[in-house]
Amino acid sequence: MKRKPAKDFQELIVWQKAHQFVLLVYKFCECFPKHELYGLTSQIRRAAISIPANIAEGFKKKTKPEKARYLNIAQASLEECRYYLILAKDLGYGDTTTLINQLEEVSKLLEAYLTAILTSGF
Repeated sequence: MKRKPAKDFQELIVWQKAHQFVLLVYKFCECFPKHELYGLTSQIRRAAISIPANIAEGFKKKTKPEKARYLNIAQASLEECRYYLILAKDLGYGDTTTLINQLEEVSKLLEAYLTAILTSGF
């Protein structure tokens, strides 16, 4: 069964999952030490926000290469988040298991979405 195209980015499951990831990151960062406010806290939040923001921005782009560019930026931000979560865990700032699992789900959905766009007829 073929799904009908999304009318706006908020209908995209990949955007919804990425947005949920951002919300989890914000909650996770609340337990970071105060001295990390302008360091790791700021960096991981910025990178996390970049994922759904670039999915949203790419949604309205007209050509496949434009759409792909923004989705690739989202993928790069996702990998940046992956590193920050490794760092946070290694620094003892908390359990990152849930966040890593959520990130992996977003990664798979993002890859599938990008592949669908690149192989579609539009």
